[in-house]
Amino acid sequence: MPEFEFTTPIEIRFADLDAYGHVNNAMFFTYLETARVKLFQDRFGGFLEGDLMFLVVRAECDYRLPIELNDPLQISVYVDQVRHSSFDFSYRLHDGAGRVFAEAKTVMVSYDPKIKKPVAIPPEIKRTFSQP
Repeated sequence: MPEFEFTTPIEIRFADLDAYGHVNNAMFFTYLETARVKLFQDRFGGFLEGDLMFLVVRAECDYRLPIELNDPLQISVYVDQVRHSSFDFSYRLHDGAGRVFAEAKTVMVSYDPKIKKPVAIPPEIKRTFSQP
C-alpha cells in the first residue's frame, strides 16, 4: 500500500506565543486540528457535508524544538493504521528544510451522531488512505 501523505503550511500568529517567545505547547494541538480540517476539506469535502463525523479519541505530542514567530511551519499528516471504524494519523511539524519541531499522533473514530455510535469507515475514505 502506498504511503498516504498530506502537507500544509500553518500560519503562526503572535497570539500563539507564550511569555518565552515561542509557540505555547497547547497551540500545537490547534495546529494539528487545522491540518486535519484542511486535509478533510481537500480530500473528503463531500463527507463533511453529511452526517458522518470523525472524532479525536486520543492525542499525543512529542515536542522536539521550540517554534518561534518567524519560523516557517508545515504539518505533514500520514495514515499509520486503518481499522474498521478508527484510524491513526501521525503528524510531523517541521520547517520543510529538515528541522522537526514536534511529532504527534491522533486516533480518529468514524462516528454517526444520529445513532451515537462508531460506524465503519466509508470505503471511499479507505481507498484515499491507500493513495499517496
